[in-house]
Amino acid sequence: MSPAATGTATRLVLSVRGATKRYGAVQALAGADLDVHAGEVVALVGDNGAGKSTLVKTISGAIIPDEGTIRFDGEQVRISRPQDAQALGITTVFQDLALCENLDVVANLYLGVETRAYGLLGEIEMERAARDLLASLNVRIRDVRSPVAALSGGQRQSVAIARALLGEPKMVLLDEPTAALGVEQTAQVLELVGTLRERGLAVLLISHNLADVRAVSDRVAVLRLGRNAGTFVTATTSQETIVAAITGAGR
Repeated sequence: MSPAATGTATRLVLSVRGATKRYGAVQALAGADLDVHAGEVVALVGDNGAGKSTLVKTISGAIIPDEGTIRFDGEQVRISRPQDAQALGITTVFQDLALCENLDVVANLYLGVETRAYGLLGEIEMERAARDLLASLNVRIRDVRSPVAALSGGQRQSVAIARALLGEPKMVLLDEPTAALGVEQTAQVLELVGTLRERGLAVLLISHNLADVRAVSDRVAVLRLGRNAGTFVTATTSQETIVAAITGAGR
């Protein structure tokens, strides 16, 4: 369990207050709050239409909220586009991964940020750096020159997460990272999420799978109809309590 989850003071990386977003008659967010500390995995859960995707897109710069404030590393910031989030140190791994399956692992990791020397691609340097990065994350891929199409679902997810770490971010947003994965592949990705926490990153995990949430998160933030329905310490909260918050039972 992270220090933040046990009540020990850690650096507050992200603080969202009063996030509101309306699309015509639809209120996607209605004053949502969220805190994520360094070295902490916060799971963001809720039913379909709860506002999870809208809140994540607000943090990642894909949409601009109608109201609300975002503080990052203690400073109030305005995130108007994805480049703003990246400049702050926020990186997002979306569910579709955006990998080029015909390219190998090295090429996918460095796509758009290739290392060059005298106008030529630094193939040897990139391959060495790719091996070192994957090893530091305990990602097991036998041949980094294998095309991504030949990798398992868990390995592909790991490559997408590793690529997000190239810019040395402070926070990682993971959108349904275990969706459609088998048991072994899911365990591999959850282990990688734990490694991100150990590296001191703030991690926001969006998931519908409560088993995965309970396995890896420190706290669970529940959204319902665009509003906060509770924030719980994972280790001391029953699954029934979380489900009740998601469904609104007892309200």
